[in-house]
Amino acid sequence: MAAAGDEQLLLHLKLAFLALEPPACVLTLARKAGGGSVTPHVQKFILENCIGTNVGKSPNYAYVETILKKVIAEAELSSDIVIDELYEELGQCMLSKANNSSLDMANKIYKDISFLSPTYDSVSSNPASLVARLSCSTNMLEGDTGCCLWPSSLFLSEFILSFPELFSEKCCFELGSGVGLVGVCLNYVGASKVILTDGDVSTLANMKANMEMNSLYIKDSQLVIESKNKVECKYLSWEEASDKDLWGCQRDVILGADIIYNPSCVPHLVRVLSMLLREDDEQCTSVNAATNEETSNEVSEKDATGDRVAYIATVIRNVDTFSCFAKAAADAKLSIVNITSTVTPSSFLPYMLSYDRSSVQLLEITLLS
Repeated sequence: MAAAGDEQLLLHLKLAFLALEPPACVLTLARKAGGGSVTPHVQKFILENCIGTNVGKSPNYAYVETILKKVIAEAELSSDIVIDELYEELGQCMLSKANNSSLDMANKIYKDISFLSPTYDSVSSNPASLVARLSCSTNMLEGDTGCCLWPSSLFLSEFILSFPELFSEKCCFELGSGVGLVGVCLNYVGASKVILTDGDVSTLANMKANMEMNSLYIKDSQLVIESKNKVECKYLSWEEASDKDLWGCQRDVILGADIIYNPSCVPHLVRVLSMLLREDDEQCTSVNAATNEETSNEVSEKDATGDRVAYIATVIRNVDTFSCFAKAAADAKLSIVNITSTVTPSSFLPYMLSYDRSSVQLLEITLLS
């Protein structure tokens, strides 16, 4: 059992490195794997399984350099032996960083987010049920927040993987999709249709690139229509969105992660949520007349049952902003139920020490009858 426990700790260390967890978190896992210190055995594992040239693509030299420096400093501080290969790798990394400075200046990094099966018991039994490779931004100061990975997105992804029956064979529509992680998870659990949206052009371009990198995005619009379990990426500005923009966008489930953050956007967000959730008999009739699709009446009958639901994962960073959202939603006759305490997702990301799932609230939003 001890050996299995050691293997699990080493696996967590590797996955944290590939997910580009903060260096302090990686160092904490390295200490745990070494029984309290970064032993030569752990150092060798980091070299061969984390930094090794056969692991991952497009290395972030600045990140690797920071990890190596911290590991060496930690080992020296605890009087552990520092293997020579570690110093050699640091020197090579610094040289590569100097020769490829333009790569590290691009403000883009690649994260491999591995969702571990909660029931795995050995690293030899393919513990990762899903791996999403994502291009993310390092430049939040320039307003590039849509290309960052937020805790609510991780929580919503765990929720989807924990309760696949809520999304399987459903048309799922996400607002403010960012890097697209939720879309990867929806596709994995068998959603019949996944529509990801964002109102920022650069974020949308990055999202499409991420879906293509995960073999989920098809550029040809006709192939998108004909394909099953593929993801469609659409531009949607909340401020400008109208019923016409949503015509033909079937949706059984609406999702969003960390989209309640700006008071000025709240009225537009609530208006879009209302449009997505409402029965829309008149809209369906218009769509049917415009496209001559026989399935529109069936969609209308399904929507009329009031089955549509929205799941919004959010971190309440500003109480006033959330109160503004709650009041606007009530005025729009939307029901908001906090289901965080009654629905607990399984832990698929135990190696992500920076992910504070306790800070995330999960809201279930429906139309008031």
